[in-house]
Amino acid sequence: MAKTLVIYYSRRGENYVNGSLKHIDKGNTEIVAEFVREAVGADLFEVDTVKAYDASYMTCIEEAKAELRENARPALKQSLSDIGDYENIVVAGPCWWGTYPMAILTQLEMLDFAGKTVFPVMTHEGSGIAGAPAALKKYCKGATVGEGLAIHGAEAIHSKDRVSTWAKKNLM
Repeated sequence: MAKTLVIYYSRRGENYVNGSLKHIDKGNTEIVAEFVREAVGADLFEVDTVKAYDASYMTCIEEAKAELRENARPALKQSLSDIGDYENIVVAGPCWWGTYPMAILTQLEMLDFAGKTVFPVMTHEGSGIAGAPAALKKYCKGATVGEGLAIHGAEAIHSKDRVSTWAKKNLM
């Protein structure tokens, strides 16, 4: 069985859920990442920024928009320097302005993806997989981009079977 790593960013606290703001104790992307781990024994690495995003979701998405506009690379609390032990890399995050949070790109640009297969996973509230596959093609030089998965954020907690089926099909 291929060894898999899930690199993910997830937002806890105030989130946009089915058209309104709601507090969630565990981020939707974290839930999906844990379902991938359960399905195929993947290792997890959570991307976390030095400067936290605002607790207010509306302010947070404005911060995310500014980072995207500036092509920023937020500093990370810790980072991976080597993914040599893994054949498959799942890159998972919420869809912020049509792509991954810029902190994900901070991490991806530090790594050598030659010979790896990367899989885009995006949690969203209506935009689907959006620009995740294109981002991986651009930032994971030397990798093959595999089949992606989009999970509606409000349904993440109930997506275990869907995530497991996708993971077993693509990562084993």
